[in-house]
Amino acid sequence: MILLGLGSNLTGGVYDSPQAVLMAALAQMADRGIHVEKLSPFYETEPVPKSDQPWFVNAVAAVTTDLAPRSLLKTLHDIEENLGRSRRIRWEARIIDLDILAYDDKILPSEDVWSEKAEALLPDDIIIPHPRLHERLFVLKPLSDLAPMWRHPVFGDTVDCYIATIEAQGSPGAIRKLDVPNPEKR
Repeated sequence: MILLGLGSNLTGGVYDSPQAVLMAALAQMADRGIHVEKLSPFYETEPVPKSDQPWFVNAVAAVTTDLAPRSLLKTLHDIEENLGRSRRIRWEARIIDLDILAYDDKILPSEDVWSEKAEALLPDDIIIPHPRLHERLFVLKPLSDLAPMWRHPVFGDTVDCYIATIEAQGSPGAIRKLDVPNPEKR
């Protein structure tokens, strides 16, 4: 299963909402050989780390593609750029953020260096599974809607296990499901 994280908290003046930005990204994926098989509901989430920037709209998509992981990452970065994203500051507000969360059970660059590379992630590095997906409710909640029993290829725990752990630690950041039609069902 190939899983992608989608997020937006700006409109770039072109779109009327972050949801519209995510829909535009999904349309561009379809045009580039990335086929959405399942899409989670959209969630509104506090920025992580906390800041005064606008809240995000996040979702997770299960996709199929013939693109290899590095080609998929490049394609996602091209879509981000096409929608107006420029990478300047880590964790800044952004019109679009597209991440490979998992690519089947692959561990890249390798299991030996995954955790080491995960600590020093650069924008064009490929780290699969995503190095912080197991720590972020804005990824885990929508992922749970698609695949609650999905297991992290490095650590082996399920999505629901990570959610329970984060919620038990308290203060996980506000997150709420948006009441918008799922575009997959139109």
